[in-house]
Amino acid sequence: MISKLWVIKAPGYDPYYNLALEKHLFDQVKADECILYLWQNQKTVVVGRNQLAGNECNIRLLQQEGGHLVRRMSGGGAVYHDLGNVNFTFLLSSRNFDEARQSEVILQALRKLGINGEKNGRNDLTIDGRKFSGHAYYHHNHHSYHHGTIMLDVDKELLGRYLSVSQLKLQDKHVRSVRSRVINLHQLKPELTVEQLQDALISSFAEVYQGEVRPFPSERLDEDELARLQIHFASPQWVLDKEKKFACSKEKKYPWGLLRIDYNLKDGVITDCAIYSDSLQVDYLSKVGRLIRKKKIDELDKTLTDEKYQQINDDIINLLKETEDQL
Repeated sequence: MISKLWVIKAPGYDPYYNLALEKHLFDQVKADECILYLWQNQKTVVVGRNQLAGNECNIRLLQQEGGHLVRRMSGGGAVYHDLGNVNFTFLLSSRNFDEARQSEVILQALRKLGINGEKNGRNDLTIDGRKFSGHAYYHHNHHSYHHGTIMLDVDKELLGRYLSVSQLKLQDKHVRSVRSRVINLHQLKPELTVEQLQDALISSFAEVYQGEVRPFPSERLDEDELARLQIHFASPQWVLDKEKKFACSKEKKYPWGLLRIDYNLKDGVITDCAIYSDSLQVDYLSKVGRLIRKKKIDELDKTLTDEKYQQINDDIINLLKETEDQL
């Protein structure tokens, strides 16, 4: 049961520090509390944990123009952040994790501001079918977080300039570009400010969780640990993909996410592989790459046996068999 509600705002716009603070809060959240973390990044592309960064973003252009590339712990797709975007994170114990309740905080905040949104798809909030908020989730050691974006006045030209969204994903949504499928809240309420939106979120948080929201205790923040985490999230080892060439590559869009498998094959055996995806099942797909390495394609049904992820397993096996048949 949640008995304590905390709110904390990031002190600045550095994406590496902001992700470090999110991880620090995640590590120490207690069983009886929920933390609402509000933050903004300046000119940043954030890729999901299992995504191939070079496929999702024009990295060279972003960096030449003073932007930042970061990788988060959660799954999902790449997003663009600037100061026209408000980010939120709910941090709580896994037993109290409730996606619908957490999303209702966002939707109720918008209703307070005279805007009606709705849940649409696996992790989007939309207005008239156009996305204004994308969500992702992370669970580890009985701790969970639910974070996402709220597009207030994002520069859609820069969003389209830096993001390289797969045509498979755009075709699936029947749109021609990433810019055409998103909407800023300013298009509906031009006078809305960041502060007003954040205030509405905090007020809605208190109402949905039926409690008093207090500032997160500053004495619980360890500056040395935050500095260590900031270095980690800024490191090339975390952010960038390991450059490795594979003989085979296959990509396909499924209801659970976009999947790309790069691999080498010898006598029907997968000798090496890399799996990239915007799926929300981030930990399982990280594990799959290790499971199928050194295995024969026609025997993968004996390797991928977790019933919880049966559909993902079947899709991976069929995609690899399809590829093998084409060789």
